[in-house]
Amino acid sequence: MPRIFAERRKTGGLDIEAVELAWRTALHAAGAAALTELLRDPGPVQASVPCPCGGKARYKDMRRKPILTVLGLAQMLRAYYWCSHCRQGQFPADSARDIEDTEFSPGVRRMLALVGSECSSFDHGRQQMELLADLKVTTKAVERVTENIGADIAQREQQTIQQAMQLELPVAVGQPIPVVYVQMDGTGVPVTPKETEGRSGKGEDGRAHTRDAKLGCVFTQTTTDAEGRPMRDEESTTYTGAIEIASEFSRRIYTEAHQRGWSRAQKKVVMGDGAEWIWNIAAEQFPGAIEIVDLYHARQHLWELGGKLHPNDETAKRRWVMPHQHLLDGGKIEKLVTKLRKISPDNPELEAVVRNEANYFEHHAERMRYPKFRSQNLFVGSGVIEAGCKTVIGSRAKRSGMFWSVRGANAVIALRCCRHSRRFDDYWENRRG
Repeated sequence: MPRIFAERRKTGGLDIEAVELAWRTALHAAGAAALTELLRDPGPVQASVPCPCGGKARYKDMRRKPILTVLGLAQMLRAYYWCSHCRQGQFPADSARDIEDTEFSPGVRRMLALVGSECSSFDHGRQQMELLADLKVTTKAVERVTENIGADIAQREQQTIQQAMQLELPVAVGQPIPVVYVQMDGTGVPVTPKETEGRSGKGEDGRAHTRDAKLGCVFTQTTTDAEGRPMRDEESTTYTGAIEIASEFSRRIYTEAHQRGWSRAQKKVVMGDGAEWIWNIAAEQFPGAIEIVDLYHARQHLWELGGKLHPNDETAKRRWVMPHQHLLDGGKIEKLVTKLRKISPDNPELEAVVRNEANYFEHHAERMRYPKFRSQNLFVGSGVIEAGCKTVIGSRAKRSGMFWSVRGANAVIALRCCRHSRRFDDYWENRRG
C-alpha cells in the first residue's frame, strides 16, 4: 500500500484495476494464512478408529496436507491411523472435511465443476479460474474434478432411479397440477473411436462417430395467455439425460416425472418427434397420457418429401406442400394419408419414400389431432426439449474438435442437467450432510 500511495503522489494517477488485483492477492494470502492456522487444530485425537476391514486402526502421528482453497494454498494438519490387520492407513479428518483423495477444497471443487461444465472447454475453465478467482490450476485438474462431480451426481441419480423402480420413493404430495408435460429427444455426441467400435454409422467409412444421448424434460403449465395459448410455468423445467439405451432411459424419465408430481397432474402429456423409442417409453411408463407428435417435426416430413418430389422447383414444392400441411395442421390425417398414397412416382426409390411417409402419418394419426389439443390449451410443439438438446448438451459437448468418452460425456451431461434444473445447490448441501 505505501508504494501505491507513493505512486499516486508522484504521478497524480491511480490504476484502479491494479489496486483491486493487488488487494485481492493480499487478502487471499491473509485468508489462506488464517485458514492454515484453523486447519492446524486437529481436534481430539483418538487412540484408534474403526477400520473398514473390521479391525481397528491405531493412531500413528500427525501429518500435513496442502489444500488449494478459494483463498489460495493452505496447510492442513490431521491424524494418521494404521491398521495392522489389513495394512491400510486412513485419515478420518479428510473424509469428514470432504477432501479425501483430493488436493482441492470443497469450495474450489465446486468452482471447478462450474467452469468445467459451463465453459467452452476445460482449458477455458482453467483460464477463468485464474482470471476470476486468482487460482492457478491445470486443465487436467478442471477436467478431472468436473467429471468426478458429474459422476457422483449420476451415481446418486441411479440410486434414486433404483428406489423408484422398487417403489421406495416417497409419494409426491401437494396440490393438483393442471398440466404436466414430459418431452423426450435424442442428439448425437461426438465420441472417441474406442466408443464406437463395431457400430455402423453415417460416416464416409461406414462407422459411427457419435453416440446417441437421450434427454428428457418435465415441466408444468397452469395458465394461458390472453389469446388462450399455453404458457409454460416459469422455472418449472427440469432435465435428465445420458448416453444409454432406451430401456435405461425409460426408468430415468419415469423417475423424473414421478419426482415432479406426475401422479398429481390433472392432464398428463407426453411429447416428442416420430422416434419409435419415445412412444415405446410412453406406452410403458406413461399409459393413458395424451400423446402428441411435435407439429413442426411433422411439418418437416412434408417439406422434405416435397423437396424430393420437386427437387429443382421451389415454387412447385411450396405449391405441393401447403395444401398437405393444411390437412396436417387441421388434424385431418386420414385425408392426408389418402392423398399421399395416390402419389405414384416413376422412380422406385422415390415411391418407397412416399410410402414410408404415408405410413409415418398413418401410424401417428392419433398423436396429430392438433385442433383437439389446441382446444384443450395444450402445447403442440416440443421446442422445450429441442432447445434443451442444444443448450444442455450441444453447447458443451458438441463443439468443434471435441471427442468424448461415454463416461466423461455422461458425467458432464449429469452435471449440466443438475445445474439447468436448479438442483446444484441442493446437491452440494447434501454432500455436506
